[in-house]
Amino acid sequence: MNHTKKNEDRSARHLSSKGFSLIELLIVVAVILIIAAIAIPNYIQSKMRANEAAAVHGLRDISTAELLYSSTYGINFTTNLIQLSGTGINPDPNNAGLIDEVLAAGVKQGYTIAYTSISTDSFGHTLTYMITADPQVSGSTGQRHFYTDQTCVIRSNISTTAGPSDLPL
Repeated sequence: MNHTKKNEDRSARHLSSKGFSLIELLIVVAVILIIAAIAIPNYIQSKMRANEAAAVHGLRDISTAELLYSSTYGINFTTNLIQLSGTGINPDPNNAGLIDEVLAAGVKQGYTIAYTSISTDSFGHTLTYMITADPQVSGSTGQRHFYTDQTCVIRSNISTTAGPSDLPL
């Protein structure tokens, strides 16, 4: 009889050490949730900052392409972003191939990019222009709004569409 008692004690100990208890599992889940609560807002902030950096880079690319277009074709600036894009195989004033088609379409990495020709000469060539980059969803895809023109100075505004009077970056 004493022998049966020892076997029952051994099997009871063996069963209790097979897995995790409910409390242990709840603690692990709570730790995972705490880590997620810390990491997710940081991820969203990082994504917004990356989108903002891409918008600034896009504005810089467009400004550089406009200057290159002006010096190459001698007709000041383009009337729209589409003229700056193209394959670049046989470049001409309407298909310069200086920027990619995604940037020329006006939407890239959570930002909407708008090109506006402000003044033109008697031949219809653009003398001055402005470009704005605004987040598609403010506070989600980006926080800041950006602006540049033929001066190539990039300016930003935290609350509304940026303009020529905003502070430069």
